Amino acid sequence: MRKIILHYHLFKNAGTSLDAAFKENFQEDEWVTKEFPGNPKENREQVAKWILDNPEAKVFSSHTAMLPPPQLEGIKVLPVIFMRHPIDRIVSAYEFEAKQGGESFGAVLARNTDLAGYIENRLAIQNDRQCRNFHTHKFAMMFPEIERSEYFRAVKALRFLPFIGIVEKFPKSISDLQVWLKGEGFAAINLRPMKKNPTKIRGKSLDERLEKLKAGMDADVYDKLIDSNEDDIRLYSKYVR
Repeated sequence: MRKIILHYHLFKNAGTSLDAAFKENFQEDEWVTKEFPGNPKENREQVAKWILDNPEAKVFSSHTAMLPPPQLEGIKVLPVIFMRHPIDRIVSAYEFEAKQGGESFGAVLARNTDLAGYIENRLAIQNDRQCRNFHTHKFAMMFPEIERSEYFRAVKALRFLPFIGIVEKFPKSISDLQVWLKGEGFAAINLRPMKKNPTKIRGKSLDERLEKLKAGMDADVYDKLIDSNEDDIRLYSKYVR
């Protein structure tokens, strides 16, 4: 059976670093990347076709591919996805978008406002999930919407997905990923915990960064941010012991 790695590259979840580690282990035509439409049905159909259309590829990486992994005859898809503390991820996303070029909505907004303004503007947009339970939304796609709440489906996904890495524990996650992939037949894989595309360090620890954020932000905005990410915070706490 053919086995392929499908990297769900979530924005500001160490995906660029992971892709760099993969690229060290595979030939140029064995690592491929592509983006997909927002319609779930079209997205999943195109992801499956992408895999079938690239028989020589071994690692597929996409920011926009949606769960669940495609089920294909004769192919075992090995999904790889990382999660991160949701509030720290939002700050990192803002800092990245504020310094990047381009004219995307997020980049223009970040360059023209501070972190509080970025958060308030994105939370004001009903279907914008960048600052609102981002991980819960992504993981919940693993199961049909008729299956209870979004949070319930996200928690269920944590139990079903074979590998979920943690950004705050990146070296250990990379080590665990390597062990798993070796067991799946990638015997020669040697993943290094590389740091690519990082944002500036805001504190020595996650707790220090979160405390600094809270101290430097208006209480109303901070409370709104926490309330809007309640499911993500619970999800992270449940998975990261």
